[in-house]
Amino acid sequence: MPEKKLNWGLLSTARINSALFGPLRTSKRNRLAAIASRTQDKADAFARQNKIPRAYGSYEALLADPGIDVIYNPLPNHLHAEWTIKAMAAGKHVLCEKPLALSVGEVDAIAAASKRYGRVAVEAFMYRTHAQTLKVEEMVRGGELGHIRLVRGSFTFLMTEPDDYRWKPEMGGGSLWDVGCYPLSYTRAVLGAEPQEVFGWQVTGQSGVDNSFFAQLRFPGDIYAQFDSSVTVPYRVFMEIIGDEGTLIVPTPFNPGLRESLFHMRQGKTKTIAVKGTDNYVSEVEDLADAVLLGRSTRVSLADSRANTAAISALFESARRGAPVKL
Repeated sequence: MPEKKLNWGLLSTARINSALFGPLRTSKRNRLAAIASRTQDKADAFARQNKIPRAYGSYEALLADPGIDVIYNPLPNHLHAEWTIKAMAAGKHVLCEKPLALSVGEVDAIAAASKRYGRVAVEAFMYRTHAQTLKVEEMVRGGELGHIRLVRGSFTFLMTEPDDYRWKPEMGGGSLWDVGCYPLSYTRAVLGAEPQEVFGWQVTGQSGVDNSFFAQLRFPGDIYAQFDSSVTVPYRVFMEIIGDEGTLIVPTPFNPGLRESLFHMRQGKTKTIAVKGTDNYVSEVEDLADAVLLGRSTRVSLADSRANTAAISALFESARRGAPVKL
């Protein structure tokens, strides 16, 4: 008997939708079925341009379609929790763009809805399902770097569109929610631990969002971490994991592709480790299908998302107070 195909609906015509077109169309278990916008004309135009079978002129109409199994939620940050919960209440599973929510309370509400309606909700940190990340976790936890002492990371870029919602604090804008969440999530994932104490500084722009954020974190076992994020300096990404027996450099941590290289430095020598992967959105889509169709756990659990949100909230509190915050 053939395995059921999951029909996906895209909640809005956001540009990031295009990242899912290929993975959904080549998957044996997933299908791109519908698009919704706030007007029928816009939905129809997007559907024609991208060859999507059904188009809806409101988000509510998409959620009411009984033929849709999974909703992809790429709405502005402040709408993630609201529409993820509405989608689950309508009987849909949800892949929600990061950040899943803007407070621990919102994550708890999503978790409660997931349990109440028996639906899967997962935060779209696509790198977490990629072979490169799994290799890094294997090396760190297998002791190839010795005892980890320090993790460093960065994610910055120039945001040039003046009307972008990420300039607006009321919509969950700023660098930490948008890109700083990546090195934070990455650090927590490879360490398999949560920070005990954090300290943060921010450079606030005219709109009130953090144009740049600088974070320090203390983990159990005398492990420390540092990362920075910004929307006002040129593109920079990396992760560096430093142990007492070696260092691992990950040049493309957050958007890895089909072929990547890790650099393992030990005793004055550098070893290049080649990693063969998939399009990371492919692995993300299949991870959700595994959860829905096979009952497996997602790579990013709601408890994981809650912990990341709690750490971000603590960093903002530290920056406001100018003092460390314990978790």
